[in-house]
Amino acid sequence: MTKQDIFSAYTEYIMSTYTKVPRIFVKGKGMKLVDIDGKEYVDFFPGWGVGNVGHCHSAVLAAVRDQVGKLVHLPNNYFHPAQAKLAAELVRRSFPGKVFFCNSGAEANEAAIKLARAWGTTGPGVPRYEIITFKDAFHGRTLATITATGQAKYQKGFEPLVEGFVTNVAFNDFEAVRRAKTDKTVAVMMELVQGEGGIHVATPEFVRSVREFCSREKLLLIVDEVQTGMGRTGKMFAFQHYGIIPDVMTLAKSLGGGLPIGCTVAHKDIADTLKPGMHASTFGGGAVVCRAALGVFKAIQKDKMLANAGRMAPFLFDRLEALKKKHAVIKEVRGLGLMIGVELSRPGAPVFEKCLEKGLLINCTHETVLRLMPALTVNKKQADFALGVLDEVLGAL
Repeated sequence: MTKQDIFSAYTEYIMSTYTKVPRIFVKGKGMKLVDIDGKEYVDFFPGWGVGNVGHCHSAVLAAVRDQVGKLVHLPNNYFHPAQAKLAAELVRRSFPGKVFFCNSGAEANEAAIKLARAWGTTGPGVPRYEIITFKDAFHGRTLATITATGQAKYQKGFEPLVEGFVTNVAFNDFEAVRRAKTDKTVAVMMELVQGEGGIHVATPEFVRSVREFCSREKLLLIVDEVQTGMGRTGKMFAFQHYGIIPDVMTLAKSLGGGLPIGCTVAHKDIADTLKPGMHASTFGGGAVVCRAALGVFKAIQKDKMLANAGRMAPFLFDRLEALKKKHAVIKEVRGLGLMIGVELSRPGAPVFEKCLEKGLLINCTHETVLRLMPALTVNKKQADFALGVLDEVLGAL
């Protein structure tokens, strides 16, 4: 197909649910993408955080190729070794619990919501079903998860929304959480770094207070690690920065190294709340995607990616702070590990577009926040290129 054939096919046959960027990419490796004309780009925002190990990592490809030749799909009323191995690895790396497999972050959060509601019917007193969530949070695009998200722009046109959520509670404000609790509250659901909300990082004091509050009031703490998980913040999971253990953790995006997989990890004390028949996913935890995820764990360990993220994050933050001093348009640089937000005093879309022209892929969220989320393999040469392009673009505003 020619470029025009491809563009035309999208217009005629594919729903226009995305704001499209006029680039056609055909190949990727590591931090590099190549378009249909052969132009190379450095990818500092691989797939909304999917590409933590980079494009087409050899460990992921080898695992997938091996599995595709043996078995692709198996119903979840049978057993297969890849799912067993992956569940054991997830629990070993996080906390004592059990895993439910699905296909995406929204599905993982749906499972967490259903688990919390089911758990809320098991104790004494009135059934509890309300879940507290936060202003600028993002938890997915199903009806329940856009309600949990609490951002009107994602909810418009889909009313009436799902009951049972107390949304838009102020982030990093423990008193707001305390005031939001009612006798129907069953859980608090939060991101430790709000991705789509503009890279807002939870403070240690806030997270510890919420954890203690949930334990004291017999509420579940659900931590959404769909973007922050699998090494993005410099630790395998972001909760490990805070010295707490959630009751439920959700993962997706980078877990499959580019293939669609999500999961809900529930603490062993509550994991058996969901009984056979209460929840399911036809494709959840398939053999191929589980092998891919095991390849991601292997890649992170073999290539010492957490250590590299720990070295590169301070380098990037220092350089970005230097750019902030140089360019008055930068209001703030914030983030955790390799999940970085650069807030501007003006819309960021033109910056994104100019960077794209110069061979750098970044993202703009919340109108004014540039998001930088390079692969955990990023090196100083790649960082120098990205920061040089950003410096040049900001200087021309």
